[in-house]
Amino acid sequence: MTQAVYSGENVGNGMSVTITQFQPSPEALFPRPNKHQGQQPMFQTESFSDARNNPSSLVSLWIGLFTLLCCCHFNPAHAAEHLAEARRHLVRVIEEDVRSTSYYLNKEVLNPRVMKAMGKVPRHEFVPVAERSWAYLNRPLPIGHGQTISQPYIVAVMTDLLKVTSKSKVLEVGTGSGYQAAILSELVDKVFTIEIIKPLGEQTGKRLARLGYDNVQVRIGDGYNGWAEEAPFDAIVVTAAASHVPPPLIRQLEVGGIMVIPVGSPFMTQELLLVRKEAEGRTTIRQILPVMFVPLTGEH
Repeated sequence: MTQAVYSGENVGNGMSVTITQFQPSPEALFPRPNKHQGQQPMFQTESFSDARNNPSSLVSLWIGLFTLLCCCHFNPAHAAEHLAEARRHLVRVIEEDVRSTSYYLNKEVLNPRVMKAMGKVPRHEFVPVAERSWAYLNRPLPIGHGQTISQPYIVAVMTDLLKVTSKSKVLEVGTGSGYQAAILSELVDKVFTIEIIKPLGEQTGKRLARLGYDNVQVRIGDGYNGWAEEAPFDAIVVTAAASHVPPPLIRQLEVGGIMVIPVGSPFMTQELLLVRKEAEGRTTIRQILPVMFVPLTGEH
């Protein structure tokens, strides 16, 4: 794989960017063959029809359907246990996907704290009732207003890349249904999350409060400009695709902090980027893997 480094790109306020960029060699576009061959190198894009050809997805599908029946017909204790088993199975699927994409991630396992949170947060609470039978499939789902809840694998990877601790203060741009914020809530001290769609943000704020995620604050607004009053942040995660890395978010990132953001054209292949703010205003950017997200909206 060929690597090229570019430096000196001005992003405002005297800050410069060093970009670690990988040339699109065949190995980068199509991972090295291994026992996991057949996994798609694009994430957050699989359709339900793809699930029929994927044994792990089929198992998840049946668990999801069985879970829905359990919620409808079993007593609460039985339903809770089946939901917990659905989450345990989802964690195993994520672990398998991480191993199959280790070429991109440079690791075969994610932080155990992240995986524990993935196994704890009730994803079915963050999808519409009509989608709950699919809640523990490892794929995105519609949540209304033209938005989606992210694929659990992607949520786990992005959270792991942030390298947060129990003392971290994190900004999320793009609250959606609140699933990513709930995962972060289990891991950090405070989460500040911004949603531009007012009805969605208000609904999600109530949901997070009902579920007990008291260390999450939700704001309605344009996330491109961040949340200056609460800056600096130890980590920033952007859950919608931007055309570029927003300079206001770089300015609001703590020195040594990390931002994870998908960048690229709307409705096309994008790149998940890891942005690290260094001393003296320098910023380094590393490409992680190809993804597809809904676009970041606003007046920028």
